[in-house]
Amino acid sequence: MDIAALVETYGEKVILALGGLVIGVLFGFFAQRSKFCLRAATLEFWHRTFGEKIAVWLLAFSAAVVGVQVLILTNHMDISAARQISATGSMSGALIGGLFFGAGMILTRGCASRLLVLSANGNLRALLSGLIFAVTAQAALGGVLSPWRESISSWWTVDGGTARNLLALTGVGTWGGLIFGLIWMAAALFFAVRSGWGLWKWVGGLGVGLAVAAAWGFNYLIANNSFQVVPVQGLTFSGPSAEWLMRVMSTNAPEIGFSFGMLPGVFIGSFIGAWVGKDFKLEGFSDGYGMRRYIFGAIFMGFGSMLAGGCAVGAGITGGAIFATTAWMALVGMWAGAGLMDRVIDSPKSIAASAGAANEARIAP
Repeated sequence: MDIAALVETYGEKVILALGGLVIGVLFGFFAQRSKFCLRAATLEFWHRTFGEKIAVWLLAFSAAVVGVQVLILTNHMDISAARQISATGSMSGALIGGLFFGAGMILTRGCASRLLVLSANGNLRALLSGLIFAVTAQAALGGVLSPWRESISSWWTVDGGTARNLLALTGVGTWGGLIFGLIWMAAALFFAVRSGWGLWKWVGGLGVGLAVAAAWGFNYLIANNSFQVVPVQGLTFSGPSAEWLMRVMSTNAPEIGFSFGMLPGVFIGSFIGAWVGKDFKLEGFSDGYGMRRYIFGAIFMGFGSMLAGGCAVGAGITGGAIFATTAWMALVGMWAGAGLMDRVIDSPKSIAASAGAANEARIAP
């Protein structure tokens, strides 16, 4: 039975949800085994260590770019209908949202996808942060924080179409995008070889990137074989987190679709990865400072992701793989925000000052 017959028999919503579940399981498994994390990659970059964390991220990013460009060149995908390209975008929202998100992921010690992966491994800090992230994302989407999001987003907008497509703006086209991806993949392989990787780092990094490309290709395939209007979307965590929150909290839940299956799929895939690697371990907060840090970080990430148009995966890799200008602006903001927050909160001088204050408190009468 071909895909058109499956859609006609079961409906596009069910097929999208099942596809999201499968792709989510693969993403979660590979992300867990490779320890894929944008936060860890940014720290290596800003600390100038250039080790396996940045290599994993670069390998995932380049694999997504190469995978998407191959899909386009083989006529299995058309990005012109994707929201990140076709709709009006906000450059101010992308940059400022990226800064917020980058700062938040330093505080929570993981981006949105990493929090979900760690939650499935027994990390209760990540679970709490993920819940606060989802609440804040929903508040920014249609709640108390939405006026702030809309105001910041209106400062600098860009029309949909060519203005939001970096490959079209630069004139290099899809082949240029493919070459760009291959160059970064070569850089990732260089860092990987230098770091002395094991098998799971290679397979996991590639698997994460190809899962992102698969999400684009699958959604386009269903949209092309559906009698209904189906938005072409990729893999992201901010919107789906807010959607799942509404399903739990409200009877007016969003309709099921790709995101409905993707989010629990990532959780299941990560749990399987933790079981395979014997990494499951219950972890909580050690002190009140740690809890406050995670809570504020989750709030920053939730608001930042909705302002930027996606999370580290949704904007950073999914949007970056189709060369959406706003996605690349958000990615720049995330790396910059992470570096600034790390310098303020976790720099050696800040750590030394915190340790000195703690010692003084202990010896005070």
